[in-house]
Amino acid sequence: MEEERIFAGKLFDNRKKELRDIKHKAHILCQKYNSMDEYDSNRLSIIKEFIGKIGEKYYMQGPIQFNYGSHTFIGENFFANFNLIVMDDGKIEIGDNAMFGPNVSLMATNHPLIYNERVAMKFPDGHVSSSEYAKGISIGNNVWIAANVVVIDGVHIGNNVVIGAGSVVTKDIPDDFLAYGVPCKPIRKITEEDSKIDLL
Repeated sequence: MEEERIFAGKLFDNRKKELRDIKHKAHILCQKYNSMDEYDSNRLSIIKEFIGKIGEKYYMQGPIQFNYGSHTFIGENFFANFNLIVMDDGKIEIGDNAMFGPNVSLMATNHPLIYNERVAMKFPDGHVSSSEYAKGISIGNNVWIAANVVVIDGVHIGNNVVIGAGSVVTKDIPDDFLAYGVPCKPIRKITEEDSKIDLL
């Protein structure tokens, strides 16, 4: 099965019907979600029709676009602002209490750099592939990813991390760090000096 090739870290053919059918289900349900009023009580339950796993408490403002949906696993108390894009060809794991700003993109997919491996690889049945591979993305607990951030395939973001707006995350980020930039880098540890409790 082509889906098994994905999780084994091998090249896979994204045009195989087996994969197209999974994606089609997610795409149709995302369209349905995006067309509904945000106060519609039936809206949130649509997520559970295509997602791999999600906690009991979650909210996605929408619009949303998941490529597979079934390859994404999200913990409790998840929030995503406008325009969430999840290219979950590989597995995406998100911990508890994650907050995403507008226009966050999780890109758990990749293509070979060599063109004939990317678009001209022949399979035994004679068809020419559109080859991909995917390592997946993991995001820890209590993570805030601010607006316009792109997280690239293969990245692990630790617990209690803040990713600054506009960052492109190409490498792992350790626990408890503020990180930002293009490419995104750990800037400093988040400490009690960052507290805003006085604003309460």
